[in-house]
Amino acid sequence: MPSKLLLLFLSLGFFLTSEAQIIEKIEPFHIRTVQFSGSTNQSKLPIIRLGETLMLSFDDINGDEKDYYYQITHHNFDWSESDLSKGEFLDGFDDVRIETYENSLNTLQIYSHYTLTIPNRETRRIKKTGNYLLSLYDDDGTLIFTRKFIVMQNEVKVAVEVKRARDLAFIESKQSVQFVIDSPNFLLINPKQSVKTLVLQNSNLKSGITNLKPQYTIGSELIYRFDKESSFWAGNEFLFFDSKELRGANNTIRRVELTDIYNHFLYTRLSRADVPYTYAPDINGNFVIRSFRAERQSIEAEYIRMHFNLNYYEDIGDKELHIYGNFNNWCIDESTYMRYDEETDSFKNSRLFKQGFYNYRYVLVDRDGSVNEAAIGGSFWQTENDYTVLVYYRGPGERFDRVIGYGKSNSNVITNN
Repeated sequence: MPSKLLLLFLSLGFFLTSEAQIIEKIEPFHIRTVQFSGSTNQSKLPIIRLGETLMLSFDDINGDEKDYYYQITHHNFDWSESDLSKGEFLDGFDDVRIETYENSLNTLQIYSHYTLTIPNRETRRIKKTGNYLLSLYDDDGTLIFTRKFIVMQNEVKVAVEVKRARDLAFIESKQSVQFVIDSPNFLLINPKQSVKTLVLQNSNLKSGITNLKPQYTIGSELIYRFDKESSFWAGNEFLFFDSKELRGANNTIRRVELTDIYNHFLYTRLSRADVPYTYAPDINGNFVIRSFRAERQSIEAEYIRMHFNLNYYEDIGDKELHIYGNFNNWCIDESTYMRYDEETDSFKNSRLFKQGFYNYRYVLVDRDGSVNEAAIGGSFWQTENDYTVLVYYRGPGERFDRVIGYGKSNSNVITNN
């Protein structure tokens, strides 16, 4: 039986971060396709340099041209709110209405498409590096949803390598991230206390590693050569579907039906945990909106009811099966829940997706909210993953955690030594 307690908690739409005193708010049902990006065209955790542009867009399927307002807050490394006043980290002001929106055109599902770009006329510049939270409110002052982003400067160099786990128990299933922080022109005072690092797999903050301390120093370099402490389950390549063609099936979509809107039925999937690894290109959990027949993807792409089907015969006890990916900011909620269907002896889910190319996984979720990505998909050291390392620093007398360095690598260049 599914955990009713867990479902009740998830349905409230709130998630606590692992170390934090901040609550993330999941968007309600009528807010769909939240795209939040910086310098890439894919919607993933924005990590931007000071002065770069930030872009947010989303759809309201109520289609009533409702007014929405945004606020920006500055946060410490652990996502507790910093001591900085608004004027210290922001040039201009927030709590401003989002002025740019358009209604959908020739779609079965009506929606209003909202777009926000920062900097803009009111919010002219973000002045400090660090962790930030963008919060969206309606005109009644009700919090609708939040999204995190990070602003950084390259004041130190970060060299990142991806290794196979050295522990023989995990050598076939885990990848370890090792890195070196080099600061030849930047004095890091008492680095074991003042320097903090964030290690991310596929831009997923929810699985980030935050507790690493430098093992030793050589000259201006801080050395992080951990194995177990900096290792991630390698997972498997993401599953995907491509709904750019509204009326036709393809290699991921088994059949199409038209009711109130278009319904796409995906092929039934099986567990991949005990199946040998096979390389299949993916975009590491992200998604891209696209429609074959639309000239303007943002307002002409249709919404499709996507039907998922999984045959899984292991006993899951009081745990739950969910679909998982960046399509909803890596959140587990009622819309991702796979319900057991006795008639077909399979787990099913139906969820609205805007036309596009999406990555996803089937995952097992425990009562405490922890996500097991390997239980159904398997975990293989060969899997291609993106890794990112961010360096935070708070010097003597400073009142906030600055982001002073950024490095990245990919496991397609993984080594054994």
